[in-house]
Amino acid sequence: VIRPEPCGVCGSRIRFGKTAIKCCQCQLLLHTKCREQCPSLCVPRPHHHAWPREGVLADFAPSTPPLVPTLVVQCVTEVETRGLTETGLYRVPGAEQLVREWKRKLLRAGGALPALSSVTDIHVVCGVLKDFLRGLKEPLVTFSLHPAFLRAADIPDDAASDTALRHVVSKLPPANRDTLAFLMLHLLRVSQSPDCKMDVFNLSRVFGPTLVGHSSANPTPLAIMEDTPRQCKVVARLLSLPPSFWRGFVGTEQENLVPI
Repeated sequence: VIRPEPCGVCGSRIRFGKTAIKCCQCQLLLHTKCREQCPSLCVPRPHHHAWPREGVLADFAPSTPPLVPTLVVQCVTEVETRGLTETGLYRVPGAEQLVREWKRKLLRAGGALPALSSVTDIHVVCGVLKDFLRGLKEPLVTFSLHPAFLRAADIPDDAASDTALRHVVSKLPPANRDTLAFLMLHLLRVSQSPDCKMDVFNLSRVFGPTLVGHSSANPTPLAIMEDTPRQCKVVARLLSLPPSFWRGFVGTEQENLVPI
């Protein structure tokens, strides 16, 4: 394992450097110790309204704009309600077991999410949000647009880089674009909180691998090494765009951005 991913059987993260088993038909990934609990046949997932355990972002988005998944809205709302005085927000990890439990609980609930106010440690809520975004089959910056985002962020002239990034953002699928806009506005608020001590540089290091990722689901070790600093650069450049640009995607229709 090069990029840590959750086991498809127990849900626990398979860590870097560990040996794992992957099905060449359905791509299920699991610990070697979980092999006995794995279904023997690949079974197509049924189509239903509950959220899948994993999928692309559009699988979790509402049907009306802005297309931001309820889970993302509720986590962000909870963090902004009581987390903007916490030092190291998104950098300090929450208890891994609690993060897994709450993520599983929220995914099982589908659209009608249980209240996150009962989660004592706000870092667990941050962990759920990061784990949800990391667990998508494709990052918010899609595989096909990944090279374009890297090229735009590499442009030395700030104004030209901003123009190129705006253009590439507009080409994202609507759910990815709206959710990215919602998260950028949130991260800007986090960066402006003196208590959090999480400036744009720190946030870009945390969210670069999560939001930008790589140009394929199975990057080579060399691609991972080369992409990492550029991922951070993309997020830093995106956070340098004015809030008015991001509000253009999510600021006019707020009815979906109120947690249930």
